[in-house]
Formats: sequence, C-alpha cells, structure tokens
Amino acid sequence: MSLVELTIAEFAKVLGSDAPAPGGGSAAALSGLNGISLTKMVCELTLGKKKYADFQAEVEAIHQDTVRLQESLLLAIDKDTEAFNAVSAVFDLPKETDEEKAIRREAMQEALKGATQSPYEMMEEMVEALRVTKKAIGKTNTNAASDLGVAALNLKAGLQGAWLNVLINLAGIKDEAFVSDYQEKGQGLLSEGEGLADEIYQAILKSL
Repeated sequence: MSLVELTIAEFAKVLGSDAPAPGGGSAAALSGLNGISLTKMVCELTLGKKKYADFQAEVEAIHQDTVRLQESLLLAIDKDTEAFNAVSAVFDLPKETDEEKAIRREAMQEALKGATQSPYEMMEEMVEALRVTKKAIGKTNTNAASDLGVAALNLKAGLQGAWLNVLINLAGIKDEAFVSDYQEKGQGLLSEGEGLADEIYQAILKSL
C-alpha cells in the first residue's frame, strides 16, 4: 500500500488505527511536505507579478528548490514506513539455534540503522526547506506572508518529529560510532532548523 496514493481521509484513518505503521515518522514527513508545499505556493503567487519583478530571478530559483524538496518529502512518507517494516520483519526470523539468533541480531542492527537514516535524511531536507523558505521573506507576495509562517511551523514540527524517530532507533543500536555520529549530526540539524523556523515565524509575525 502506497501511503501517498491515499486520500487525506484514508491516510488519517490508517494513521489513527492500531496498525503499527504509518506512525510518527511518516506523519513528520507529511508535516514537512505541507511546509515546503506552502512555500512553493507563495512562490507561484509571486512569479510573473509586476510588483515583484525585481525579485523574479530569485523567486524562480527558490521555486525550483521547492519543487525538488516537495518531491523528496513526498517520497519520505512511504520510505519511513518501509524502514519501520524492515525492522518489524526481523521479528519473524527464526531464533531456534545460536546461529539463527546471531543472524537475527545482525539483521536487527542493520534494520535499525536503516530506520535511523530515513528520518535523519528527512531532517536534512527539512533544514534545507527552512533555508529556502527564509530566502522567500521580503521577496514574495505579501498577501501570502502568513503562509510562509505556517510553512515554517510545519517544517519545524516535521524536523522535531523526525529527530524523535532518529533517537528512538539509535537507542537500540550497539555500534557506538554510528550512534555518536548520528547524535552529533542530528543535534546540529535540529539546532539550525529550530533557529531558522523561529526566525521565519517572528519575521512574518512582525510583518502582519
């Protein structure tokens, strides 16, 4: 089942059911997708308008970035659930012999690393989306300024949600170097992204 092919009502129904997936990771990706989609919308409400002719080239470049990020975050909705499903599949592996148990442990470690990398990549994309959104301030349609603020809020929520999913998977990984690396890189992305989101929100708030 492809989550992105569901209607909003269908997605909400399966998200709110007792099915283990989709869960917080896919919901975080959706939040980020909503955010960058709003930034894209603001660009499209700006391009071609005489009032913003001086910013046409810059807004075109921002728009191109939003198109790419929109596609990436759309794919991330299913990608995160697939990573979770890979972890769940390990529980079905046999564990009767010592050899089977060792294979199962190794498979679990690899699956958890994949489930860590998926939300981490989301974080990278959401921070980039926040950088792109910040560039749009002061160069885009002022009638849609509030939408840039909502974009930042959605991206911040998605970023923080993705970080929680990174952390919960790191907790089960025994490779200390891997854990340390993703904790450090993830914390850096979180700090930058939260700062950008707050800066965008406050700038929009002051402009209204």
